[in-house]
Amino acid sequence: MKMCYIPVVMVLTKRQKTIAIKKTQKHDADTGSAEAQVSMLTKRIEELSAHLKKNKKDNSSRRGLLKLVERRRKHLKYLKKHSLDSYKKVIKAVGLKK
Repeated sequence: MKMCYIPVVMVLTKRQKTIAIKKTQKHDADTGSAEAQVSMLTKRIEELSAHLKKNKKDNSSRRGLLKLVERRRKHLKYLKKHSLDSYKKVIKAVGLKK
């Protein structure tokens, strides 16, 4: 019996990105602000977490997850320092427990 390897795609599709960014974007063309980045990173973190629940020994994906969490933490730290109102809105829109 021949085994078939099905690759796991852990990147967001264009549609998923636009849905995630629309929650927190400042204007229509906003994709690079800290708010938009936090929402996109949160979506990627959720997908990687679901993958790691099924594949407990996938250490390379776990390392990538930790990097994403660190990047999101840095963006949130920046927002908290420069715009507390924006920080609170992003936390509420994305659904983080802070």
